[in-house]
Amino acid sequence: MLPFKLVYHERYDLNVGPHVFPSQKFRLIHEMLLREGIATPQDFLRPDPASDEDILRVHTPDWVHKLKTGALTAGEVMLLEVPYSPELVEAVWLAAGGTILAARSALGDGFGSNLSGGFHHAYPGHGEGFCAIHDVAVAIRKLQADGLVKKAIVVDTDVHHGNGTAAIFRNDPTVFTISIHQENNYPAHKPPSSIDLNMADRADDDEYLGVLIPAVQQALDEFRPDILFYVGGADPYCEDQLGGLALTKEGLKQRDRQIFEEARSRGIPVATTLAGGYARRVEDTVRIHVNTILAAKEAAE
Repeated sequence: MLPFKLVYHERYDLNVGPHVFPSQKFRLIHEMLLREGIATPQDFLRPDPASDEDILRVHTPDWVHKLKTGALTAGEVMLLEVPYSPELVEAVWLAAGGTILAARSALGDGFGSNLSGGFHHAYPGHGEGFCAIHDVAVAIRKLQADGLVKKAIVVDTDVHHGNGTAAIFRNDPTVFTISIHQENNYPAHKPPSSIDLNMADRADDDEYLGVLIPAVQQALDEFRPDILFYVGGADPYCEDQLGGLALTKEGLKQRDRQIFEEARSRGIPVATTLAGGYARRVEDTVRIHVNTILAAKEAAE
């Protein structure tokens, strides 16, 4: 048994067919956690889709209507970079519900982990870069609306800048955003986060952690959030097809564990989402994501 809950739904698969985004990874993570005895069936919570009311705390009525009715323009589908389907819409509504559930769970247990989510390129009025709905933003607004938290911090370790996150919370003093990413990579336009850590091509474990950990420590001490949302990117991995950094699996797990320990030592609950990950071998991406759960287990114990 894990000392915290995992959130998973078999409909997390975005149903994108042959694509660089390995949409089967959510199922494979779930299977590996069970197969290796890291988690038992009792460790899993099953989310409901986020309500439209909660989605509309972040997204425009026009964008929500287009997604629900399939009325996206060709340009909007191009920007989204994944084929539109009703299954895609179901998956992202479930992912948002899953991140809400993981966050609620974290407030009780200290940790909560959604096996999907981290769709940080979604803007209020459009989708980008495989991201249609910004689940983390929806979860933050839901927790704030319910009076469960006042202040939240987002630590985004995807290899790509969290442009949607930065845009949504740009003028909001209640949400602090940190993005560590490869500077010379997608997206071209990077709105400012509270802290942007721009990494040079092929930055390695030591260089990356040497920048990230002190920035997180300072932000936690100065901002004092009620909850930390962790966007755990698998794509800074050295063999990622869409990344250009040079981190090892061991370095990525150390990254996760150190951030979780920093939050834990300050009594800050952590809700994790699993973002990015386009390794040539999908099992490498799955292993990196499973290691995030293991890092949380080690920090919690």
